[in-house]
Order: sequence, then structure tokens, then C-alpha cells
Amino acid sequence: MSEKKRRAGAAAAGPSSSSKKPRASAAASYAESLRSKLRPDASILSTLRSFASAAASKSKAAAKPAADHDPSADPTSSYIVVADQDSASVTSRINRLVLAAARSILSGRGFSFAVPSRAASNQVYLPDLDRIVLVRRESARPFANVATARKATVTARVLSLVHAVLRRGIHVTKRDLFYTDVKLFGDQSQSDAVLDDVSCMLGCTRSSLHVVASEKGVVVGRLVFHDDGDRIDCTRMGVGGKAIPPNIDRVSGIESDALFILLVEKDAAFMRLAEDRFYNRFPCIILTAKGQPDVATRLFLRRLKVELKLPVLALVDSDPYGLKILSVYMCGSKNMSYDSANLTTPDIKWLGVRPSDLDKYRVPEQCRLPMTDHDIKVGKELLEEDFVKQNEGWVRELETMLRTRQKAEIQALSSFGFQYLSEVYLPLKLQQQDWI
Repeated sequence: MSEKKRRAGAAAAGPSSSSKKPRASAAASYAESLRSKLRPDASILSTLRSFASAAASKSKAAAKPAADHDPSADPTSSYIVVADQDSASVTSRINRLVLAAARSILSGRGFSFAVPSRAASNQVYLPDLDRIVLVRRESARPFANVATARKATVTARVLSLVHAVLRRGIHVTKRDLFYTDVKLFGDQSQSDAVLDDVSCMLGCTRSSLHVVASEKGVVVGRLVFHDDGDRIDCTRMGVGGKAIPPNIDRVSGIESDALFILLVEKDAAFMRLAEDRFYNRFPCIILTAKGQPDVATRLFLRRLKVELKLPVLALVDSDPYGLKILSVYMCGSKNMSYDSANLTTPDIKWLGVRPSDLDKYRVPEQCRLPMTDHDIKVGKELLEEDFVKQNEGWVRELETMLRTRQKAEIQALSSFGFQYLSEVYLPLKLQQQDWI
């Protein structure tokens, strides 16, 4: 009797245990069938050439005088927009600030700095410019006030250090700046914040102060440029790529035969594409900031876009944070809204991985992740952002993500094979022009 039960149990268990296999094998079989839908590379390249040509024409048509479309070109503008300045101009402005403070002290009034307010309420998104800007409002930072005395001292110290760096004609990192007076600054976040205040006060970009962040982003592919006089060929930089120079002002002689720029969120996907020499099969420039975009990578991307007039396609994780990273490249960050004119790259196309791709490419359930409560909160907040509402495609994808409550990383595609990303997914996306 027990033997019969054992056999009956095995028979009953058999179909249910094997029923999972067809799902996994069916997904793999479907994923592989997509390979047969790929047209010859020559056909895809023809599509990309048309796309690149249209993007170049659009860039030329959009190249109007600043006064035609940018309110910051008006001196009486309500928004603060900084600009690149040479060392002599920045030094002269610092001298004027210090002289004004000295006169105020000698007259018995003490000294105070007029600092543009970078409060969240002053940072707004302008649909006409498609970027976040800083409203022109100032607050006083007097030394004779207990509440602001320390910050006024830090401001004066940062001005002094920047002046010394400019006089020497060198560049230093934000970390270098912090360690010149650790006891005064207390924490690097404080010296970093005042450095941004100083940029606003002087009306110049942070790079004009010759204070840069450490290297983070990397680039590889069909790009040649000169870094402080040294010729860099990005097709000969191996799997790791070339570190994006923190001193973008020293980059010159940019040349490329690429058809597009591929912006990648993570280092793992970047290395996969670099090792597979994806840029040789489909001529492109591939770059990543390895997560949250740093200033140098944002400046470098914008410069490539402006000088080469190439379309930019983005490959990010299918989660709210991937979209937030993409929005920083496109519309800017609130922390540096005063410099959004120089740091943003408009019209980046969201290539993938999009929430709708999870079902379209039948990504296995075991490779998808459930969204946390915090993920859902961030996704809902994104739906309320004006820059998201401007793009119906983004809204649809976010709504799909929130409805399914699923997310996935770019690496989820590796479930179909480690090279599936470069051999099938991206080529098919390019062939179908499947971007928004």
C-alpha cells in the first residue's frame, strides 16, 4: 500500500515539477529566436546613419542665438546661470569681493557676503529650456552674526584658497581643498557646499575655479582627443576604458567616426560592451559614470554631443533610480541647478532596459526583483516631476513599473547568455529604433 502511495505521489509530483522547466526553456528558446530576427549588420548600420544624420540636422537647427531661447541671456533674468571664465576674470572678481569687504570693515560696518540662495524652493524646472534652473534670490551671510559667522569665515577661506590656486595656474581636487583646513571645514560636505556658493557668487562654473572632483567616469570606443596635449585613442584603451579627465578645459581636438553615443549606467555593462568591442560592430562612443553621474562625465558628455552632433542613447537599469540618473544627465540636478546650462545634455533617448522590455524579451521571473516600498515611493515621486510629465513614453513605462511592482538590472539579460546584451538585445533595439 505504501509503495502504491509512493508511486502515486511521484506521478502527481512529476507534472508539477516539470511544469516549471518549460517556462525557463521557453523563455530561453524565445530569447534565442530573437537572434533570427536580426537583419545583416549593414542594414542596421544604414538605419543608424539615417538616425545620426537626422540628429545632426536637428542640432544645427537648434543652434540659435542664446537670446532667442534662453532667458538667462538677459542681464535682468530671474534665473542664475554661470559661465566658463578664464583665470584672470575669476581672480579679478575675487579681488573686487575682498576689496568691498575691506572697505566695509574700515567703515565700521563689518563685512557680509551676498550669497545666492540654493534652497530647494529656488530650484525649478523650466519646460522651455527642459532643465532645472536656480531662481535669482540672495541671502546675506554677515560675519557679525552668531548664526552665520562660521559660514562667512568658511566662505572667506574658500575664496582665499581658490585665489591661490588660480594664481599658481594649477588644478586641485575638492578633497585637496578640504584638507587645507580640516578643523575649520569640519566635514568635506561643508567645504563642497561653500564651493558651490562661491561659483554662484562669482558667476562662473566650478571648473573655472580650478577645483575638480576625482576621476570617476570612463569612455571607450570610436573617439580620439587630446588631453593636455597627449593624443588619446579610445579604441586602444582595453576593457577598462580611458578615465574621463576631470579638467575638461584641457580636452581638445575631439574627433570621431561614431554614429551615436551610448551612455551606460553601470560599470559591469560597460565592461561587457568594451570586451565585446561593440563599438567596432556598431561605431559608437561608450561612456559611464559608474552609477550617479559626476560633474566631469556630465561635462564631457555634453561636449561630445555639442561638438560631434551625435545622438545619445541611454542604457540604464529598469528601476526608478535608473530613470533618476538619466534625468540628471538630461535636466540637471537640483544641487547644481545654477550650472545646468553647462551640465545638461538634452534629447537623450531611453534605449533600455525599460519596464516593458521585461515581458517583451521574456526576462525570467527569477531574474526580476520585487520593488521595495521605498522604490515605489521614488517611482510615484518621479511621476509627479514636470520633466517626466513632458515625456508620455516615460510616464507609460513608470506606470508599467509601478503596476507590476517589478524591477530588473541590465545584468538580468545575462540569463540568456553573458553576451546576449551585445549580440542580440542592443542590435535588435537599434534595428527597431526602439527608444523613447
